[in-house]
Amino acid sequence: MLARIRSQLVYRTSFALNAVGSFLTGLLEFVEIYVLLAASPIYGGMTLPEATMVFALASISFGLADMVFGQMDSLPSFIKQGQLESYLTKPLPLVPQMITSTVQLRRLARVLFGVIALVVSLQFLDLGWSWAHAGIIAGAVLFGTAIFSSMFVLAGGCQFWLLNGTEFTNAFVYGGKYIAQVPGTVLLTPIRVFFTFVIPATVTAYLPTLILLDKPGPPLLPQVLAWAAPIFAVWSWVLALVVWRAGVRKYTGAGG
Repeated sequence: MLARIRSQLVYRTSFALNAVGSFLTGLLEFVEIYVLLAASPIYGGMTLPEATMVFALASISFGLADMVFGQMDSLPSFIKQGQLESYLTKPLPLVPQMITSTVQLRRLARVLFGVIALVVSLQFLDLGWSWAHAGIIAGAVLFGTAIFSSMFVLAGGCQFWLLNGTEFTNAFVYGGKYIAQVPGTVLLTPIRVFFTFVIPATVTAYLPTLILLDKPGPPLLPQVLAWAAPIFAVWSWVLALVVWRAGVRKYTGAGG
């Protein structure tokens, strides 16, 4: 894995351009939030700095998860090309082999944008520094990264049943990222329930922000649910691993 990381840094111009592209992607995603709040001072019960904090926490967590587990998106290509068999013949678990096959450092640029957005939002909110606030933010990033990582594994497990199913799985991986970046109050009730209790995207950023801002939260998304983030993270990984292991057992090779 270290050799693959060094190989990315050798071509500095290519790496820099890719990193800039990732940074700009994060910027464009934020522009959508900014445009909505430029037209209306309140979005989902939140001001621009408050909504920016939600966006920032989700971006940091998703960026870290994408950097490590984003390779799971390549599983359909591995299956079609018969490349997956080379991993299955090795005496190592399949998931660690796949996530160490390559690590895209350029995705750190998106994390960087999230960090910048978080720092700026904290300056405008003037919450005051405390170890409690730092712990809540650190916990949000930790458990948010764990939840988003499980989404990539869940999506990979679904590929063993689906033909060209990337578009379907993107609906809850990248769709979950989008849900996590916006205030939960703007979500329709069925979407709010699904992306909290099945795919816990709202737990990654919106609920921790409610604690930091001392807001009660909307129906079905009370502030107190944020303290259950470890439980949601465990649940998301249990679901992902059940689907993944069932998919691996089902797999019989590229030739069927």
